[in-house]
Amino acid sequence: MKLELLIPVLGLQALLGAGTYFQTVTGFGLGMIVMGATSGLGLAPVATVAAVVSLVTLANSACALPGKMQHIDWRAVLAAAIGILPSVVAGVMLLDYLSSTAATLLQILLGAVILYGGLSAALRPEPLPRRSGDGSFLVSGIFGGLLSGMFGVSGPPLIFQFYRQPMKPVEIRCALILVFTVTSSVRTLFSAWQGQLDGQIWLQAAIGVPVVVLATLLGRRFPPPFSATTTRRIAFGVLMGIGASLMVPALISQIG
Repeated sequence: MKLELLIPVLGLQALLGAGTYFQTVTGFGLGMIVMGATSGLGLAPVATVAAVVSLVTLANSACALPGKMQHIDWRAVLAAAIGILPSVVAGVMLLDYLSSTAATLLQILLGAVILYGGLSAALRPEPLPRRSGDGSFLVSGIFGGLLSGMFGVSGPPLIFQFYRQPMKPVEIRCALILVFTVTSSVRTLFSAWQGQLDGQIWLQAAIGVPVVVLATLLGRRFPPPFSATTTRRIAFGVLMGIGASLMVPALISQIG
């Protein structure tokens, strides 16, 4: 294989490994890291990367969750999943309905809300005194699905919701990994139904699965020695980055 063809493949695999390790130790980040970096570097078409990430996410959960299922708050996960599934479709339809100007303004508003929420939580990373009701997990799933349908970013409301709970880090990680696995499964089935999973996607995923499995095992065996408070601060710091990444391009397009 020529070097100019090999570099994008190796770059994508390196990002999959880094994103998988981060997701294994925090419960999120695989899709956001890989999608964000590949879009900026132009390593592969966005649609191809999104399909590959959905496929390898299943491998991540298959290695990350065995032996830890007893830590999952099943009621919270079910409530979030019920909110996510229909709202993804609603998000896609809403984006089609809105004008480009209105969609841009909404993107700026959502980015500002996420940025503010991440900042305020990072300054006070202590969890809530008691677990939130199931309804709040449903609402976080609804907003996560809307964000996914409109802008391809489903994580922020769910990350904020789970990391604010008085749960152990392992409980938060496992719950988020399972929630994002449900989302990836639905995306994969929908893509297959539409005939979008071509040979290139399957090849990239086949190459990526061993990388993802290795990174997951490393994350399970050698997690960073962070306290629960530090882990929460990292999670909320990533939320701030997501909020800024939503706002800045939209603001630039408005100014331009």
